[in-house]
Amino acid sequence: MKFLFVLLSLSLIPVFLFAQEIKVAPGPITIEADTISYEAETATFRAEGKVLISFPEGTLSANEVIFERGKNLAHARGNVLIKTETDLLEGEKIDFDLVTNRGVVTTGKIFISRSHFYLKGNRIEKTGVASYYMEEVCLTTCEGEKPDWSITGRELKVTFDGYGTVKDGRFLVKDIPILYIPYFIFPAKTTRQSGLLFPRFAYSREKLGYDVEIPLFVALSKSTDATFYQRYMEKRGFMEGVEFRYYLGENSFGTIYSDYLRDKFKTEEQAGGLYRNWQDPRGRWSFYLHNETNLSPTTFLRADVMQVSDEWYFKDFSAHNYYLDHYSEKPEERFKKISFRADESLDRLESKVRLSKDFPLYNVTALIHHSRDLTEPANAATLQKYPQVTLSGMKQPLFDSPLNFAINATAGENYRKEGMKGKVIEINPLIFLPLNLGDPIRFIPEVAATATYWKRDDITEEGLRKALRLGTKFTTSLFRDYNLSGPEGNKIRHEIRPEVAYNYVTSTHEETMPDFVTPLPEENLLSFGLINSLVSGRKGRYREIARLKIAEAFDLKELRKETEPPETRRPFGNILFDLDFTPEDYLQFSARLRFDPNSGQLIKNDHDLNLKDKKGNSLNLGYRYTKDILEEINFSLKVYATKAVNVSYELKRNELDKKSLRHIAGINYQHQCWSFGISYADDATDRAILFNISLSGLSNR
Repeated sequence: MKFLFVLLSLSLIPVFLFAQEIKVAPGPITIEADTISYEAETATFRAEGKVLISFPEGTLSANEVIFERGKNLAHARGNVLIKTETDLLEGEKIDFDLVTNRGVVTTGKIFISRSHFYLKGNRIEKTGVASYYMEEVCLTTCEGEKPDWSITGRELKVTFDGYGTVKDGRFLVKDIPILYIPYFIFPAKTTRQSGLLFPRFAYSREKLGYDVEIPLFVALSKSTDATFYQRYMEKRGFMEGVEFRYYLGENSFGTIYSDYLRDKFKTEEQAGGLYRNWQDPRGRWSFYLHNETNLSPTTFLRADVMQVSDEWYFKDFSAHNYYLDHYSEKPEERFKKISFRADESLDRLESKVRLSKDFPLYNVTALIHHSRDLTEPANAATLQKYPQVTLSGMKQPLFDSPLNFAINATAGENYRKEGMKGKVIEINPLIFLPLNLGDPIRFIPEVAATATYWKRDDITEEGLRKALRLGTKFTTSLFRDYNLSGPEGNKIRHEIRPEVAYNYVTSTHEETMPDFVTPLPEENLLSFGLINSLVSGRKGRYREIARLKIAEAFDLKELRKETEPPETRRPFGNILFDLDFTPEDYLQFSARLRFDPNSGQLIKNDHDLNLKDKKGNSLNLGYRYTKDILEEINFSLKVYATKAVNVSYELKRNELDKKSLRHIAGINYQHQCWSFGISYADDATDRAILFNISLSGLSNR
């Protein structure tokens, strides 16, 4: 017969064969066992045979337990197992305080579930809820009696959700010692933790030589951290980089990064319009700032600042840099917001600081915009816009009339060291009248005016441009719903939206405008558009699975233009053909075509095909064509040969020159507790080999 005792009261009641209640702070403790006895003189319970003690933080099971009620101490023997919310503690002999969660284990082991750590030791002292002191210890995140890797040491102190230290440590692969570490600090949790991150090893034959980077992560506070990147490149020198991140809540967060290198590389080369003859060491650097702050529910500040020391920076460090590591096409991650691919093909850097304020019907935005042209040896002729202020008015009724009204206005300074520069103030009011000509046909006539005042600062000259735009638009929508068979009640809606528009812009004498004023050419344009879409509905969820847009414009002004041979009129605008097809999450296809009916030639032809599955296999195929400028094939493939092994390949090829711009091939092995990857990159200017090793639990930040 198993006995159950619940300790809830401070009064002592003799224990016989029935459940008794005794209080032990800070919460209830229950004891279950085959036999239980009580010694009143020492206030001690003795439980034997399948003992199970439940206490506020977990449970203790053993063959035999002596519980000192006054001290809250449990002396357990034989197959002892303590389970808490965070860990498992096993041993043959354990002395444990059920209130403070402290105790000593002889010849025991621990499993920490959150970070998947296994620890063994001759003596284990639990010094707190998640802290331990151990002697003759073995640590790993690998499962099994013979782990793939482990760290042994004479003495270990560790705080989970903190860090650990090992004295006289050795790093073992299987049972083979690989490295002796007199004193070792390691992170011991899956969240942010100070410590060395795993190094990166690479070799670049032409540009860098042997390339080693060792990052050090420092958790400065709950809301800030820093990562120091120590990178040595055999042919370049020592680059120091530092990243500072802060998170002050959902309303304010950001990243600051900078690096510096005293580059010793000697070279003389030409690429495109760039030439350099570097024979002496020179300082090279980069700087990045990203900040998002909601000053109030209606006021928003965002800064994206990016600068480099020279136009060769990304050409020299294209294989690996901070910006490539933090690039994201869809920047949903808070600290992965870099929107450009920082490789040798990057031709421009854009820096913007924007302060925006929303009002009920208006928005005011102040903007500083700096541009860096990386294809020019100097940035003197590149136009900079700072500051600029924009007022945007939402469409709203004009007094009590059926007319609607909207307005946009901008004022700003346009600056460059060489060339035209000056001030621009522009106002664009718009009045329109939406009319329903019998459902579902809509007719929207509109009148817009433009007034642009400009003043040049490089010379004494100013002017005022006035223009009037008359326009109208006919739109309608036709749709039909199709109910598909099946238990989920699937539906498909096919919608057709034709559109006809006309725009007329009066003559604006663009030939007298400085080049920093946005062009507004004379226009007499008739345009046509047709949108076909398929929308899928399943269990109340709707998404667009296909969309086809065809559009063209006809230039009436061009039709009446007087020409002399061999010049001909070109009244037809390019035919636009855009297709997006996403029938399921695993398949995406898009096409962007521009066809010139005047010459009968294809001007632009871009295609993208993306395939993926739940296992992680993916295929991406892209084709880019712009007449007389670009013809390029982009291909990437990732295949999981097994759950643990995946191979990847990436190709970028210039079809105009019939040469490959980049080849990258790699293989990665992911084990339960470690991973290894190797890749080979071959581009037009260099070849590089990259090795990557990661041990689970020891490489997080």
